[in-house]
Amino acid sequence: MMSNAILMALVPVFFVLLLGYTAGRFHVVDNLHVDALNALVMDFAVPASLFAATASASRSEMIEQVPLFLVLGITMSLLYAAWYLAARRLFKASRPDASIQALTVGFPNLAGVGLPILTSVAGQAGAVPVAVALATGSVLISPVTLIMAEMDAARARGEELAARQMLTAVGRAITKPVVLAPVFGILFSVSDLSLNALAHACLGLIGSSAAGVALFLTGAILSAQSFRLNWKIAAATVAADMVRPLAAVAVTHVIPIAPDTARTAILLAAVPSGFFGILFAVNYRLDSAAVGSMVISSTGFSVATIAVAIAVLFPH
Repeated sequence: MMSNAILMALVPVFFVLLLGYTAGRFHVVDNLHVDALNALVMDFAVPASLFAATASASRSEMIEQVPLFLVLGITMSLLYAAWYLAARRLFKASRPDASIQALTVGFPNLAGVGLPILTSVAGQAGAVPVAVALATGSVLISPVTLIMAEMDAARARGEELAARQMLTAVGRAITKPVVLAPVFGILFSVSDLSLNALAHACLGLIGSSAAGVALFLTGAILSAQSFRLNWKIAAATVAADMVRPLAAVAVTHVIPIAPDTARTAILLAAVPSGFFGILFAVNYRLDSAAVGSMVISSTGFSVATIAVAIAVLFPH
């Protein structure tokens, strides 16, 4: 029974990932120019899904997510800082490359993998913690990475990054629809407003495609990345797929948190590395090959680690 539940949770996810990877590898879709598909996922489908999920939650349900925010915020920040320091000191990476790698290791693929996994395990109610988790990483560590990248770009132009440019970089990170949607949904919920049936149906129509299209996009993006396995990639895979969830376990023993919420936080922390780092690396002409290899390796290895996490955390 347990093995069947794990298969039902994992096989559809990795089937769609492989579908996107195959389509990109055989050029059924253009895997080098995924701007339109990325806009569909990150600007429309996922924001609609996350806003509908958070805005539909009651105020008490949303307040219950505060410990989840704290656990994942601390976990992601710890992994981000640890990998940044390791990349700088051990692998001699530049500041922007180290920050891109740290984002990849610290920020799991919540939109592409976390959403379908958690909704498979916990039902549609799983979309709320995914939205909170996505907002957590997007507000806490994405802006730091963008500031690092902007500083390097300014230095390359012979300029100093002014305070206004730093604020612009932060603003660019936190005003993306995929960040604003769950934030507005959370505000909507805690204001004790209710989303009427018509609005929910409208958002649900586009939002229902979020998980599948996000997985397909992830596969297509990965198909364009060259893969190289070395000690750095192996270390990043272990950090993302094993150290991150274990760090979440440790944090849940420090922060008071309900057992069900703790299990959700740990499962979300076990999700493989996300592809935001690849997109940032491509945009700023950084080392996208290393980041791409990290995501490919982490995603492949997560078949085993997520199966173990589901079996341990959700035995029934």
